[in-house]
Amino acid sequence: MSSSNNLFQKIFDWYLSKEALPYWCVLALDYVIVLFSGLFGFYWQLGGNGLASNFWHIFWLMVLFSGLYVIGFRIKRTYSGMIRFSSFEDLIHVGEAMLIGSVLTIVVSWVLDHVFGCDCISLKVVALTFVLGTLLMVLVRVIGKATYDGYHSRNGSGRMNAFIYGNLHGAIALAQGVKENKESRFRVRGFVCTTPGAKHDLMLMGQRIYSLEDDLVAIMKKKRVKALVVSPVQNENFRSNTKLIDSLTEAGIHIYMMPQVELFDESSTIQYDTLKEVDIEDLLPREKIEVNLEAIGEQLRGKRILITGAAGSIGGEMVNQVVLFKPEVLVLVDQAESPMHDVRRKMAEHFADLKVETIVTSIANQEHMEKLFAKYRPDYVFHAAAYKHVPMMEDNPAIAVQNNIYGTRVIADLAVKYGAKKFVMISTDKAVNPTNVMGCSKRICEIYCQSLNKAIAEGTLKMETADGSKPVTQFVTTRFGNVLGSNGSVIPIFHEQIKKGGPVTVTHPDMVRFFMLIPEACRLVLEAGTMGNGGEIFVFDMGTPVKIVDLANRMIRLSGAKNVKVVFSGLRDGEKLYEEVLNDKETTKPTHHPKIMIATVREYDYETALMNEERLLEASHTFDDMAIVKIMKEIVPEYKSNSSKYEALDK
Repeated sequence: MSSSNNLFQKIFDWYLSKEALPYWCVLALDYVIVLFSGLFGFYWQLGGNGLASNFWHIFWLMVLFSGLYVIGFRIKRTYSGMIRFSSFEDLIHVGEAMLIGSVLTIVVSWVLDHVFGCDCISLKVVALTFVLGTLLMVLVRVIGKATYDGYHSRNGSGRMNAFIYGNLHGAIALAQGVKENKESRFRVRGFVCTTPGAKHDLMLMGQRIYSLEDDLVAIMKKKRVKALVVSPVQNENFRSNTKLIDSLTEAGIHIYMMPQVELFDESSTIQYDTLKEVDIEDLLPREKIEVNLEAIGEQLRGKRILITGAAGSIGGEMVNQVVLFKPEVLVLVDQAESPMHDVRRKMAEHFADLKVETIVTSIANQEHMEKLFAKYRPDYVFHAAAYKHVPMMEDNPAIAVQNNIYGTRVIADLAVKYGAKKFVMISTDKAVNPTNVMGCSKRICEIYCQSLNKAIAEGTLKMETADGSKPVTQFVTTRFGNVLGSNGSVIPIFHEQIKKGGPVTVTHPDMVRFFMLIPEACRLVLEAGTMGNGGEIFVFDMGTPVKIVDLANRMIRLSGAKNVKVVFSGLRDGEKLYEEVLNDKETTKPTHHPKIMIATVREYDYETALMNEERLLEASHTFDDMAIVKIMKEIVPEYKSNSSKYEALDK
């Protein structure tokens, strides 16, 4: 039975498509309707006997005059659309085309009557032809569309009953997209209206409107609704309703959204290649972040730009955004060979018109980095290279010093020597009151860059520049927390554990983290980097903190997996339960951007910062973990180890 239905559906689709009903077929159908309407007009005027006695004369007269209506059809192109997708605008065009044909008929009839004395078509016949012809042509299109929509609504194989979530305008646009696309996965069975004050006992497009105050999950279960499709203009509103999200996922109801980056006009119809079932990243509450792209572009366009860590998750996204501003040359540095090969291929494929250099090297290789700075003399340096995994650096403090701390000093000093205008260092929230080696290493990097900027501003820096000029480099630091989808992020780890059937491991039931999308974080880096005057440590408003155990449970529910348990493994070495709030009003100052603040931190003079770094680098070559971390704690007194062997040094 299903195979016969599928065959009928294919025939039906073909019959109402342009292939089966090409332009001339629709035009011929409309012509026949006009011809029939004209004959009916004569019947109304002359009666049955009068029409019968003059039938062939009247018939050929209407054959000729119906050709005038074709001119109207051509002007309004009434035959060029698919009947099954006829819209109200198409029906208006039909009426306009018939009006044009009627006016032409009246004009030609008047000329033939007054110039040649031919008695042609009366105004009464023309009026009846217009009214009846228009009605019939509209009726054909309405019946074709209604039949197609009704058939697919009843027989769409694999379609899920769905509610549309949004305000009235966005919901209508979304529902129209669902109905008009034969590839749609959904059958609209109701609307969830978010418009304040809207009446919720009304119908829309033949379906009931519900409010957020209704017991939506119970209603959806009763109506066998398996999906909620969210209007793109309501993404942020929906994300903030965690109670509704949890009840939907617990009930096994699928949620579909457009990615946040997609632009959507309320008068638009949905684009199915961008509508997808949500991942956990789509449901984390966050606000839309706006940046001044024009101001950023003015500073970066046509400049020489160097990005370290260019193959990493943050550095890679920095590359994606910077290339849009058409720099003169883009120098990309990373020590990961395979990922850099992928970056090289991507640049060659998508940005062949730009000069892009992809270089595999370590930022701690001072000799090689000097050659690069001497050759390309970058105007802007975005420094994203760092070892960032807390447990790894906890076990390898010497490498954290040699790569993160010394590597940053190499790049910073070369930026000054070769006249870079601005140096933007990407730091982390773990540098705030650090509890681990990684966080402390980034705080020491911040100290050095800030002290270097202070020395330049005060004119006390004795470092030589390549051309003997006065140092001009401005140093800016940006801090933010976890970014969604970054390498080593908890979310892909949870995905993998769920796929294997569990358990999902969470370190502690009270563990809380902030999250932000990588593109959003990088846009803020660009905004902060271009607004900074040097010496600032910018911190970002990371939005609403998320409890990791809640994140894990929601991911399990979204996956549909059964009997997957969450187990608590205990805090890892150096790990915090809760990262400090970076936008604490007592320790930050506002900027013109609501999401970017300036941290108020202790400042160090350059000579002290340099001496501390040299002492630490020398200790790193002993690979004595306790001795190295002891010096790090002396440099950063607020560094107190947590769940780590280095706690012994705090006593």
